[in-house]
Amino acid sequence: MKTEQIDAVVVGAGPGGYAAAIRLAQLGVRTLCVDRYGAGGVCLNVGCIPSKALISAAKTYEKLSHASELGIDFGSVSMDLSRMLAWKQGVVTKLTRGIRQLCKGNGVDLRQGTAHLTGPGCLRVQPADGAEAYEVRANSIIIATGSRPVEVPGFAFDGEVVVSSTGALSFSEVPDKLLVVGGGYIGLELGTVWAKLGSEVTVVEMTKQLLPGFDRDLVQVVGRKLRKRAVKAHLETRAASWRPRDGGGAIVQLEPKSGKNLEVEADRILVTVGRRPNTEELGLESLGVTMDGPFIAVDERLRTNVDGLYAIGDVVGQPMLAHKASKEADVVAEVITGHKSAVMDVRTIPAVVFTDPEIASAGASEMDLKASGQAYRSGKFPLAALGRALTNHDTDGFVKMICAEDSGDLLGVSIVGNGASDLISEAALAIEMGAHIDDLSLTVHPHPTLGEALMEAAKVVTGEAVHTLQRK
Repeated sequence: MKTEQIDAVVVGAGPGGYAAAIRLAQLGVRTLCVDRYGAGGVCLNVGCIPSKALISAAKTYEKLSHASELGIDFGSVSMDLSRMLAWKQGVVTKLTRGIRQLCKGNGVDLRQGTAHLTGPGCLRVQPADGAEAYEVRANSIIIATGSRPVEVPGFAFDGEVVVSSTGALSFSEVPDKLLVVGGGYIGLELGTVWAKLGSEVTVVEMTKQLLPGFDRDLVQVVGRKLRKRAVKAHLETRAASWRPRDGGGAIVQLEPKSGKNLEVEADRILVTVGRRPNTEELGLESLGVTMDGPFIAVDERLRTNVDGLYAIGDVVGQPMLAHKASKEADVVAEVITGHKSAVMDVRTIPAVVFTDPEIASAGASEMDLKASGQAYRSGKFPLAALGRALTNHDTDGFVKMICAEDSGDLLGVSIVGNGASDLISEAALAIEMGAHIDDLSLTVHPHPTLGEALMEAAKVVTGEAVHTLQRK
């Protein structure tokens, strides 16, 4: 078997892996990056990017369908799913091509294949094209293999009736009836897409609320919008089993926590109950790598217990978010190149749910603070009172801001409303910088913009709001 010697190998070319490889190369390290998909990994090829492309397309279709409310008439608005999917794939292709060019331009050797640890500092690589496997020896190895959808017993993915999020990105036609098992962010994002495109969507969730773990105030706004779209939600309900339906599709048996069991028809069943880290078949056990449940255990410098072996992204635990992986990529590259101050030390990692309306949060939530017993002040500013939201014809939602009762230090910001995904970055910066609530309330925000909602929410907290009535 042919053997190659290189400074560093990154296993996985997702938002963590390719970023780590490029940063290493910029710091003068000869780097090989291996991924079974090639450039972009799961996120870019069958995750974040294609799903957001479909979300954008479906949102545009819905807005055009209701343009008459703004005095704009198109006549009948039609949708060609095959062209929509082709556009989505074009976005993916453009970005993957860009990543390959970035890797090449920075001197990263990017290859498509799978890698398996065979010993300390040693990997066996199997090329995707079926060519002969070869061995690579490296001083540093970074595991960045991401995650995959979790299967539910009795609902194995078959790619036809039962699909994962990957399958739901490429339906050949809009299903008349779509059953979504799991009311978390992936299920609601994709369920909303197909509801906008014409599916009758039913969501089954085992907990007491959709989007478990999110502030109930935020979820209620999304829930109202789902009901307006005739999306049905069965809470505290288990999807028990399914059987083929005559003519295709399925009949799914649901078991509510209370009440009688019921059956629901579906053309497709989308299972989105979480993701599992891709840590199997890497050879971690042969090296005695310490695990934290299904995740690889690392310290604040992303080091495993094995010298020269590092891990970043979904494989090291929650939150399983692309931007967390990208930050860890920066840190691990600097750790490997001897930057003694490099450490994964952040005050907040913002989270976004691309439902309609969007949800975004940074820092502590009210639920977190109530559970900890910390004293706090909070204020909420409704988008319905914001000029820019009214001119956008999109007023569902609010901004909630929380600060410490005694010091006034900003603790958390939660936003529900379209534009939340862009607005949350200001909140994340403020928390990272240790901002005081006055820093936001006194900062002049341009008018009329959605960003004013953060200033206004801060003024509600300080008791100085003039654009919404406050309780005395």
